[in-house]
Amino acid sequence: MEGISDIKIIGIDERRPPRIRKAPYIDIIFKLSPQAPPDWCNDFNAMLSKHPTSPKIKENEGVYIEAWVRSPDEIVPLLDTLKIKVAECTRAYIERIEQSARDANDDSQALSQEGGEQGRLNTIIAALDFDT
Repeated sequence: MEGISDIKIIGIDERRPPRIRKAPYIDIIFKLSPQAPPDWCNDFNAMLSKHPTSPKIKENEGVYIEAWVRSPDEIVPLLDTLKIKVAECTRAYIERIEQSARDANDDSQALSQEGGEQGRLNTIIAALDFDT
């Protein structure tokens, strides 16, 4: 099964290939695999909010990076940039999840160390065995 650390650009959206039109730009839509979660998409969009080609991912889809270039020569540099940003976003996302888990664990340990009746209750709850 693929996970967050496996997110990468795997190609172009086959249903919406880049086309040269009369407009002074070319829409280009890259495809991700596996599907990115909404929080990851929000992080990616925030990370690239000031990029000149305005790459964006729809949070409810999490599969396509929509961007544009002014000429075909800009596609390869854009792809290289997006690959780097996808990897950076993934690293930051994983670090944030791991930090949240550590914080939750710290909070749980702090609760079990409280004194008095609350501390005793927290210790009993923490020791409950739900496997049998």
